[in-house]
Amino acid sequence: MNKDCSESKMKRYQSYLKTPVGWLQITACDEGVLSVYFTDQAGTIDPNAHTLAAQTQLADYFSGERTTFDLSLKPRGTAFQQSVWLALMTVDYAKTCSYQDIANQLNNSNAVRAVGAANGRNPISIIVPCHRVIGSNGALTGYAGGIDRKAWLLKHEGSLLF
Repeated sequence: MNKDCSESKMKRYQSYLKTPVGWLQITACDEGVLSVYFTDQAGTIDPNAHTLAAQTQLADYFSGERTTFDLSLKPRGTAFQQSVWLALMTVDYAKTCSYQDIANQLNNSNAVRAVGAANGRNPISIIVPCHRVIGSNGALTGYAGGIDRKAWLLKHEGSLLF
């Protein structure tokens, strides 16, 4: 993950994917995927190779055929946010961790709230698996896509057995 897509001259591309938990909007630049967000409906489609690859891999994830992603990711954020998002990528499919676990992984055990804030600003849902972060007590804490979607994703992966 890095910031190769310059803001000023960047062309954005987008695709949409209908999933069991709603529509996903996938945006990319020429260098990679910028974002994957839940949305209420599909909009104008202007795909490129990165949005189409993400669309295919996400469809495979939802059908149960994929547990990892192999995409060029270019999310924009601060250096700290980038470090949190990279740490999220180490949380394996069907596993969960706490905000404290991520803070410890970053060698900053006092950064639990900052990790939570960075997690909440993750622009690449599912692929950068922020849904796999739960409270230290096992509670399903906030998720930008909504707690119901978070629960569905964790159940889909086999992390929640209810």
